[in-house]
Amino acid sequence: QVHLVESGGGSVQAGGSLRLSCASSGHTYQINSMGWFRQAPGKEREGVAGIYGSDRRTYYADSVKGRFTISLDNAGKTVYLLMNSLKPEDTAMYYCAASGSSTFLTPENFGYSGQGTQVTVSS
Repeated sequence: QVHLVESGGGSVQAGGSLRLSCASSGHTYQINSMGWFRQAPGKEREGVAGIYGSDRRTYYADSVKGRFTISLDNAGKTVYLLMNSLKPEDTAMYYCAASGSSTFLTPENFGYSGQGTQVTVSS
């Protein structure tokens, strides 16, 4: 089993920045890919960013390209999401996700996810 714990959410004004962190524990040897997805009230889950395999290929949703950056620590156990130029439409619960596969899937389809951290962007 893999456990994921997110931190770093909060409230910020439009144009501001936040950095989310997600620490993994448990059977972390199973993890080959990590990522983030979000869900706003009344909306479907949206894969935001992913980082895949030993070569750390990255994926970004069109809605966040150029504003968000995903990264992984050297040990491959903690994933970060740096969010710049935040917009009110970025308001959502953000979830960390992990997968045992390095094959491309959008992060909301990964096998493991955390409890989420709220991000609220005011205009």
